[in-house]
Amino acid sequence: MTDTSPHIHASPPTPPTPPEQFHETVPLTAEHLLTNRRPEPAGGWRRLVWQLSGKRIIPAESAAELERRTLMAQAQTPVASGHHRIAVMSLKGGVGKTTTTVALGNTLASLRGDRVIAIDANPDRGTLGIKVKSETAATIRTMLAEAPHILRYADARAFTSQSPARLEVLASDTDPAVSEAFNAEDYRTVAGLIERYYSICITDCGTGLLHGAMGATLELADQIVLVSLVAVDGASSAAATLDWLTAHGHADLVKNAIVVLNAVEPKTDVDLDLLERHFTSRCRAVIRIPYDPHLKEGAEVDLVRLRPTTRGAYLRLAAAAGQTFGQRPDRGH
Repeated sequence: MTDTSPHIHASPPTPPTPPEQFHETVPLTAEHLLTNRRPEPAGGWRRLVWQLSGKRIIPAESAAELERRTLMAQAQTPVASGHHRIAVMSLKGGVGKTTTTVALGNTLASLRGDRVIAIDANPDRGTLGIKVKSETAATIRTMLAEAPHILRYADARAFTSQSPARLEVLASDTDPAVSEAFNAEDYRTVAGLIERYYSICITDCGTGLLHGAMGATLELADQIVLVSLVAVDGASSAAATLDWLTAHGHADLVKNAIVVLNAVEPKTDVDLDLLERHFTSRCRAVIRIPYDPHLKEGAEVDLVRLRPTTRGAYLRLAAAAGQTFGQRPDRGH
């Protein structure tokens, strides 16, 4: 009998589907994998649960806490080149440039294990020295005079004052009558000394762009922080500063710059979003620092006395600065 049933051709077996790739974003480090290495909750309901469980249960971190840890990690980025220079500048006076210098320096110094210093490069009377409790009458001028004898960190430390957050400050003369002009060669000498003993140097520049030390400051800077108030004239001055820098060979500094919109009030007639979009299109980051009564005092800057929102804003600024610490800039200049 003839088989009239249709022939069924067996298909080759289907190869097994490879397991779906799973990309884990959490680093597989001891801190993340071992429950006894997780940081204890700083406060709130997570700390209460931790305490009530006999310190055995640590609830998962909130999005805000995870963001804070990420920002801290960015601010703690090791300095790949061994030394990193940040120039804090503004075309106008009275915008909070020196306060920004110290608050940024304090934030970085409080989070890092290496040495952070702020120096006053104003060509005349600078106010950086009054932002920390004075430990010495020495100034940037006396350091220059003793430069040949500074052979170790302890020698340099004798010329600085240190804040509770571990930021060191090298002040300038406060009396303009006895203050000599601080020029480009002076700045290069001090910068060379600082480079030996500190990982990060934050320079509080003078206002204006043509004074003696500014050329050397910009030439040696790895990044700039441009400070502006939220006002029409302040924003125009900041934009003009970026224009000038671009026209004078510093386009890379502009592209990598951080713009600080300082002392932002809860209510303002200025379009903050438009202002931020303008500078974001020209620079790497824009950070809003809220108005804070402690900073308005104009005295020593103490992170503990700042409002939590202000401390958070300075942490974002420190993190933005830290994002470039891992780069190795060309030191050929």
